[in-house]
Amino acid sequence: MNSPDRYVVFGNPVAHSQSPFIHAEFARQTGEALVYERVLCPLDGFRAALAALAASGARGCNITVPFKFDAYAAATRTTARARLAGAANVLRFDADGWLGDNTDGAGLMADIERNAGVGIAGRRVLLIGAGGAAAGVLGPLLAHGPAEVAVTNRTAARADELVARHLEAAVAAHARLHAVPLAAPGLAYDIVLNASASSLEGAPAPVPASVLRPGTLALDLMYGPGAQAFVDWADAHAAVGRDGLGMLVEQAAEAFLLWRGVRPDTGPVLTLLHERLAVPR
Repeated sequence: MNSPDRYVVFGNPVAHSQSPFIHAEFARQTGEALVYERVLCPLDGFRAALAALAASGARGCNITVPFKFDAYAAATRTTARARLAGAANVLRFDADGWLGDNTDGAGLMADIERNAGVGIAGRRVLLIGAGGAAAGVLGPLLAHGPAEVAVTNRTAARADELVARHLEAAVAAHARLHAVPLAAPGLAYDIVLNASASSLEGAPAPVPASVLRPGTLALDLMYGPGAQAFVDWADAHAAVGRDGLGMLVEQAAEAFLLWRGVRPDTGPVLTLLHERLAVPR
Protein backbone atom coordinates (compact mmCIF):
# COMPACT_ATOMS: atom_id res chain seq x y z
CA MET A 1 0.00 0.00 0.00
CA ASN A 2 1.39 3.44 -0.99
CA SER A 3 2.34 5.87 1.75
CA PRO A 4 0.44 9.18 1.82
CA ASP A 5 2.14 12.13 0.14
CA ARG A 6 4.01 14.46 2.49
CA TYR A 7 3.75 18.25 2.64
CA VAL A 8 5.09 20.70 5.21
CA VAL A 9 5.00 24.32 6.26
CA PHE A 10 8.51 25.77 6.32
CA GLY A 11 9.32 28.83 8.41
CA ASN A 12 10.94 30.42 11.44
CA PRO A 13 8.97 30.72 13.69
CA VAL A 14 6.56 27.96 12.74
CA ALA A 15 5.24 26.39 15.97
CA HIS A 16 2.17 28.67 15.88
CA SER A 17 1.09 27.55 12.41
CA GLN A 18 -2.41 26.13 12.01
CA SER A 19 -1.63 24.85 8.51
CA PRO A 20 -1.33 21.18 9.59
CA PHE A 21 -4.85 21.29 11.03
CA ILE A 22 -6.22 23.04 7.95
CA HIS A 23 -4.70 20.64 5.45
CA ALA A 24 -5.70 17.62 7.52
CA GLU A 25 -9.30 18.86 7.31
CA PHE A 26 -8.97 19.49 3.57
CA ALA A 27 -7.61 15.95 3.11
CA ARG A 28 -10.44 14.44 5.14
CA GLN A 29 -13.02 16.44 3.22
CA THR A 30 -11.67 15.55 -0.23
CA GLY A 31 -10.40 12.01 0.44
CA GLU A 32 -6.84 12.94 -0.58
CA ALA A 33 -4.09 10.79 0.98
CA LEU A 34 -1.52 13.13 2.50
CA VAL A 35 0.27 14.11 5.69
CA TYR A 36 1.22 17.67 6.56
CA GLU A 37 3.79 18.78 9.15
CA ARG A 38 5.59 21.81 10.54
CA VAL A 39 9.32 22.20 9.87
CA LEU A 40 11.41 24.83 11.65
CA CYS A 41 13.99 26.06 9.16
CA PRO A 42 17.32 27.54 10.33
CA LEU A 43 17.47 31.23 9.53
CA ASP A 44 20.82 30.77 7.81
CA GLY A 45 20.14 27.41 6.16
CA PHE A 46 17.05 27.73 3.98
CA ARG A 47 18.44 26.39 0.69
CA ALA A 48 20.08 23.35 2.27
CA ALA A 49 17.02 22.53 4.33
CA LEU A 50 14.73 22.92 1.32
CA ALA A 51 16.92 20.65 -0.81
CA ALA A 52 16.90 18.03 1.96
CA LEU A 53 13.12 18.25 2.17
CA ALA A 54 12.68 17.71 -1.56
CA ALA A 55 15.20 14.83 -1.55
CA SER A 56 13.25 13.14 1.26
CA GLY A 57 10.33 12.58 -1.10
CA ALA A 58 8.07 15.42 0.06
CA ARG A 59 5.72 16.63 -2.65
CA GLY A 60 5.63 20.29 -1.70
CA CYS A 61 5.62 22.92 1.01
CA ASN A 62 4.15 26.18 2.20
CA ILE A 63 6.63 28.93 2.97
CA THR A 64 6.11 31.45 5.72
CA VAL A 65 8.21 34.25 7.21
CA PRO A 66 10.95 35.10 6.56
CA PHE A 67 11.64 32.91 3.52
CA LYS A 68 9.16 33.93 0.79
CA PHE A 69 11.75 35.79 -1.29
CA ASP A 70 14.21 32.91 -0.83
CA ALA A 71 11.57 30.41 -1.95
CA TYR A 72 10.94 32.41 -5.10
CA ALA A 73 14.65 32.43 -5.88
CA ALA A 74 14.86 28.67 -5.32
CA ALA A 75 12.02 27.81 -7.73
CA THR A 76 12.95 26.65 -11.22
CA ARG A 77 9.51 27.63 -12.60
CA THR A 78 7.09 30.26 -11.29
CA THR A 79 3.48 31.28 -11.84
CA ALA A 80 2.58 34.74 -13.12
CA ARG A 81 1.32 35.85 -9.71
CA ALA A 82 4.54 34.73 -8.05
CA ARG A 83 6.59 36.61 -10.65
CA LEU A 84 4.63 39.81 -10.05
CA ALA A 85 5.14 39.45 -6.30
CA GLY A 86 8.76 38.38 -6.60
CA ALA A 87 7.95 36.05 -3.70
CA ALA A 88 6.56 32.53 -3.27
CA ASN A 89 4.60 31.02 -0.40
CA VAL A 90 4.06 27.64 -2.07
CA LEU A 91 6.44 25.20 -3.74
CA ARG A 92 5.50 22.04 -5.61
CA PHE A 93 8.31 19.55 -6.13
CA ASP A 94 7.75 18.21 -9.65
CA ALA A 95 9.95 15.70 -11.46
CA ASP A 96 11.10 18.43 -13.85
CA GLY A 97 11.77 21.07 -11.20
CA TRP A 98 10.28 23.14 -8.39
CA LEU A 99 7.20 25.23 -9.18
CA GLY A 100 6.83 28.40 -7.12
CA ASP A 101 3.45 30.06 -6.64
CA ASN A 102 2.00 32.79 -4.44
CA THR A 103 -1.49 32.18 -3.07
CA ASP A 104 -1.47 34.93 -0.42
CA GLY A 105 -3.22 37.52 -2.55
CA ALA A 106 -5.94 35.22 -3.82
CA GLY A 107 -6.54 34.07 -0.26
CA LEU A 108 -6.79 37.60 1.10
CA MET A 109 -9.13 38.76 -1.65
CA ALA A 110 -11.43 35.78 -1.02
CA ASP A 111 -11.48 36.52 2.70
CA ILE A 112 -12.24 40.22 2.25
CA GLU A 113 -14.96 39.83 -0.34
CA ARG A 114 -16.54 36.50 0.52
CA ASN A 115 -15.97 36.05 4.26
CA ALA A 116 -15.95 39.69 5.41
CA GLY A 117 -18.45 40.78 2.76
CA VAL A 118 -16.52 43.91 1.75
CA GLY A 119 -16.19 44.83 -1.91
CA ILE A 120 -12.80 46.11 -3.08
CA ALA A 121 -13.76 47.80 -6.36
CA GLY A 122 -13.70 51.57 -6.09
CA ARG A 123 -12.34 51.57 -2.51
CA ARG A 124 -9.36 53.41 -1.03
CA VAL A 125 -6.87 50.94 0.46
CA LEU A 126 -3.82 51.42 2.68
CA LEU A 127 -1.27 48.60 2.57
CA ILE A 128 1.18 48.64 5.49
CA GLY A 129 4.44 46.80 4.79
CA ALA A 130 6.60 46.04 1.77
CA GLY A 131 8.00 42.59 2.56
CA GLY A 132 7.02 39.17 1.27
CA ALA A 133 3.46 39.31 2.59
CA ALA A 134 2.74 42.72 1.05
CA ALA A 135 4.37 41.71 -2.23
CA GLY A 136 2.12 38.65 -2.39
CA VAL A 137 -1.13 40.57 -2.02
CA LEU A 138 -0.60 43.79 -3.97
CA GLY A 139 -1.06 42.35 -7.47
CA PRO A 140 -4.33 40.52 -6.73
CA LEU A 141 -5.53 43.58 -4.77
CA LEU A 142 -5.04 45.81 -7.82
CA ALA A 143 -6.77 43.26 -10.04
CA HIS A 144 -9.93 43.72 -7.94
CA GLY A 145 -10.24 47.35 -9.03
CA PRO A 146 -9.67 49.64 -6.04
CA ALA A 147 -9.71 53.36 -6.74
CA GLU A 148 -6.47 53.88 -4.78
CA VAL A 149 -3.81 51.81 -3.07
CA ALA A 150 -1.32 53.61 -0.84
CA VAL A 151 1.72 51.64 0.32
CA THR A 152 3.63 52.58 3.45
CA ASN A 153 6.62 50.94 5.11
CA ARG A 154 9.20 51.60 7.81
CA THR A 155 11.89 51.64 5.10
CA ALA A 156 10.47 54.00 2.50
CA ALA A 157 12.73 52.73 -0.29
CA ARG A 158 11.16 49.28 -0.09
CA ALA A 159 7.68 50.76 -0.46
CA ASP A 160 8.89 52.72 -3.49
CA GLU A 161 10.34 49.55 -5.00
CA LEU A 162 7.13 47.57 -4.43
CA VAL A 163 5.08 50.35 -6.03
CA ALA A 164 7.40 50.58 -9.03
CA ARG A 165 7.13 46.84 -9.68
CA HIS A 166 3.33 47.06 -9.73
CA LEU A 167 2.78 50.28 -11.69
CA GLU A 168 1.86 48.45 -14.89
CA ALA A 169 -0.73 46.38 -13.01
CA ALA A 170 -2.11 49.57 -11.45
CA VAL A 171 -2.47 51.24 -14.86
CA ALA A 172 -4.29 48.17 -16.19
CA ALA A 173 -6.66 48.31 -13.20
CA HIS A 174 -7.18 52.12 -13.50
CA ALA A 175 -6.08 52.40 -9.88
CA ARG A 176 -3.94 55.09 -8.31
CA LEU A 177 -0.92 53.38 -6.73
CA HIS A 178 1.60 55.38 -4.71
CA ALA A 179 3.89 55.22 -1.67
CA VAL A 180 3.16 57.34 1.40
CA PRO A 181 5.19 58.14 4.56
CA LEU A 182 4.61 55.90 7.57
CA ALA A 183 4.12 58.90 9.88
CA ALA A 184 1.60 60.61 7.58
CA PRO A 185 0.00 57.91 5.43
CA GLY A 186 -3.28 59.69 4.68
CA LEU A 187 -6.76 59.79 6.16
CA ALA A 188 -9.94 57.72 6.38
CA TYR A 189 -9.27 54.71 4.17
CA ASP A 190 -11.99 52.18 3.39
CA ILE A 191 -9.66 49.22 3.92
CA VAL A 192 -6.41 49.09 5.93
CA LEU A 193 -4.23 45.99 5.54
CA ASN A 194 -1.38 45.34 7.97
CA ALA A 195 1.20 43.21 6.17
CA SER A 196 4.10 44.46 8.28
CA ALA A 197 6.06 42.53 10.89
CA SER A 198 4.62 44.66 13.71
CA SER A 199 2.31 41.91 14.97
CA LEU A 200 5.09 39.34 14.98
CA GLU A 201 7.16 41.76 17.03
CA GLY A 202 4.32 42.52 19.48
CA ALA A 203 4.41 46.19 18.49
CA PRO A 204 1.42 48.54 18.43
CA ALA A 205 -0.28 49.56 15.18
CA PRO A 206 2.43 51.12 12.99
CA VAL A 207 0.23 53.93 11.64
CA PRO A 208 -1.85 56.70 13.28
CA ALA A 209 -5.55 56.11 13.92
CA SER A 210 -6.37 58.87 11.43
CA VAL A 211 -6.09 56.24 8.66
CA LEU A 212 -9.37 54.81 10.00
CA ARG A 213 -12.96 55.99 9.78
CA PRO A 214 -16.09 54.41 11.26
CA GLY A 215 -16.61 51.12 9.43
CA THR A 216 -13.13 50.83 7.92
CA LEU A 217 -12.14 47.20 7.48
CA ALA A 218 -8.79 46.94 9.29
CA LEU A 219 -7.28 43.53 8.66
CA ASP A 220 -4.03 42.17 10.05
CA LEU A 221 -2.54 39.43 7.87
CA MET A 222 -1.33 37.75 11.05
CA TYR A 223 -3.74 35.74 13.20
CA GLY A 224 -4.05 34.66 16.80
CA PRO A 225 -2.56 36.53 19.76
CA GLY A 226 -0.07 38.41 17.61
CA ALA A 227 -2.82 40.17 15.68
CA GLN A 228 -5.00 40.98 18.68
CA ALA A 229 -3.43 44.36 19.45
CA PHE A 230 -4.09 45.56 15.90
CA VAL A 231 -7.65 44.24 15.93
CA ASP A 232 -8.33 45.88 19.32
CA TRP A 233 -6.83 49.17 18.08
CA ALA A 234 -9.14 49.13 15.07
CA ASP A 235 -12.22 48.28 17.14
CA ALA A 236 -11.40 51.05 19.62
CA HIS A 237 -11.58 53.60 16.79
CA ALA A 238 -14.95 52.40 15.42
CA ALA A 239 -13.33 50.44 12.60
CA VAL A 240 -13.97 46.74 11.95
CA GLY A 241 -10.94 44.80 13.16
CA ARG A 242 -10.20 41.41 11.58
CA ASP A 243 -7.25 39.03 11.78
CA GLY A 244 -5.76 36.88 9.05
CA LEU A 245 -7.36 33.56 9.96
CA GLY A 246 -9.74 33.64 7.00
CA MET A 247 -6.91 34.56 4.66
CA LEU A 248 -4.89 31.65 6.04
CA VAL A 249 -7.63 29.14 5.20
CA GLU A 250 -8.33 30.64 1.78
CA GLN A 251 -4.68 30.73 0.69
CA ALA A 252 -4.27 27.17 1.95
CA ALA A 253 -7.14 26.08 -0.30
CA GLU A 254 -5.32 27.64 -3.27
CA ALA A 255 -2.17 25.70 -2.35
CA PHE A 256 -4.17 22.48 -1.97
CA LEU A 257 -5.60 23.02 -5.46
CA LEU A 258 -2.09 23.51 -6.86
CA TRP A 259 -0.84 20.32 -5.20
CA ARG A 260 -3.83 18.02 -5.54
CA GLY A 261 -5.94 19.42 -8.39
CA VAL A 262 -9.05 19.72 -6.22
CA ARG A 263 -10.40 22.78 -4.42
CA PRO A 264 -11.68 22.13 -0.87
CA ASP A 265 -14.64 23.90 0.73
CA THR A 266 -13.14 26.53 3.02
CA GLY A 267 -16.26 27.52 4.98
CA PRO A 268 -16.53 24.48 7.28
CA VAL A 269 -12.77 24.52 7.93
CA LEU A 270 -12.78 28.20 8.91
CA THR A 271 -15.66 27.52 11.30
CA LEU A 272 -13.74 24.63 12.88
CA LEU A 273 -10.63 26.75 13.19
CA HIS A 274 -12.49 29.53 14.99
CA GLU A 275 -13.84 26.96 17.42
CA ARG A 276 -10.41 25.37 17.84
CA LEU A 277 -8.77 28.69 18.67
CA ALA A 278 -11.79 30.08 20.57
CA VAL A 279 -11.79 33.34 18.63
CA PRO A 280 -14.90 35.17 17.40
CA ARG A 281 -15.94 34.80 13.75
